[in-house]
Amino acid sequence: MYEKKNYVKKILAIAIPIMLSSLISELQMMIDRIFIGKISLDSMSAVGNASTPMWTTMNVIFSFTTGATIVVSQAYGADKIDEAKKTLASLFKYNNVIAFLMFLFWLLCPQFAFRLMKVDESIMKMAVDYAKFYSPIFILCGIGASVSCMLQVCQKTKIMVWYGVTRSLANVALDYVLIFGHFGLPAMGVKGAALATTIAEFIGDMVVLFYVLLSDSLKLKPSFAQILRSKIIPYLRILRFGVPAAAEEFAWNLGNLYLIVMMNRISVEAAGIHSIVFGVELIAVAIVCAIGNATLTLSGYETGRDNINGVWDVVIGSVMLSGVLAAFNLLLFVLFPGTILGLFTKDEAVIALAPLYLVIVGIDLFPKSGNIIIGSGIKGYGEPSWMLKTQLFGTVFVITASSVMVLLLHMGIVEIFIMVVVDETLRLILNYWKLCRIRRRKGEG
Repeated sequence: MYEKKNYVKKILAIAIPIMLSSLISELQMMIDRIFIGKISLDSMSAVGNASTPMWTTMNVIFSFTTGATIVVSQAYGADKIDEAKKTLASLFKYNNVIAFLMFLFWLLCPQFAFRLMKVDESIMKMAVDYAKFYSPIFILCGIGASVSCMLQVCQKTKIMVWYGVTRSLANVALDYVLIFGHFGLPAMGVKGAALATTIAEFIGDMVVLFYVLLSDSLKLKPSFAQILRSKIIPYLRILRFGVPAAAEEFAWNLGNLYLIVMMNRISVEAAGIHSIVFGVELIAVAIVCAIGNATLTLSGYETGRDNINGVWDVVIGSVMLSGVLAAFNLLLFVLFPGTILGLFTKDEAVIALAPLYLVIVGIDLFPKSGNIIIGSGIKGYGEPSWMLKTQLFGTVFVITASSVMVLLLHMGIVEIFIMVVVDETLRLILNYWKLCRIRRRKGEG
């Protein structure tokens, strides 16, 4: 029992700063949606259609960084400091190459992705404008993900709170000025929302970069010369773990993108409702992901020390924390559904169905958080390919089921939401079974 309590403290020490930063950022994104919702539901739909595929590609970089977190934390747990530094140096260098290529794609040809998604022509121009003004964020995405990995493994994540505060305050202020046009500036609408987020992201990243450059407490920080001289071989080892994680993330996002396509087939309004409701859920998901990041880091560290029971204790502690969060989130959704959705839309028909929409996604958070935490434990053991397999199963299930439900049975948005809960629950059962099996196998070994 003492060990479990000790791990909960370690989890919280890493997760709380990330959690606060994520919560602040998600609240800022919620304010974004509130501002955009004041323009029109079509604007909300355009932003949902544009931001989802952009996050899909951005998450590839963060998923590669998941591979780095596994490799670096295991090396750190085994006290192989030089190996950990070389891995981080390679990550800093080659992540940026990939990030720059993504920036060019979203700047020059976002229409290609949106036409594949069957984005309605009535909102196509707004979606393209958002993508082009948002694309410069990719320039710093590579280095930002690399810094995040280093801070997590070194257990120095407090600076992320200042990142979140700085970025979010800047974003809200710039939203007010650029979306609606104040202080003599023109009202830019959706373009203003994207530009405000881009500028704020650069400001927040500068805060973190200054901390990293000036700090003497980051034991694993590679020098600038080490980064320039770094070879691709450590990065290829990262990809061995990172590619399955990236493919898993891509598969999840592919399923989510397909859901948006199906929502577009129902109506533009349905796509807007999907963007609002799952945008609300993202606040709680961001907190669970912070716990998941801590779980991954500590699981990898304990695996490096050959402490198999320690990995299990980390996962159990994280599951308890995320379960409490999911219960609190559901309670809020049950007590204040109309108030929550009323922040984003004035559509009385949407608000009238608010209890049903929010209760479904509130229930969804239980299996979803379980998959995030248990998946982090499986990856920390050094077996990320399993999570890819279960996610591929989930993506095929979502695409097949939603196609049948919308195209053949002509069902609506509520049935689609319920199907998402079923998908998460099935994968949770599979992932828990795998975690137990790994523990037994490694314990016997």
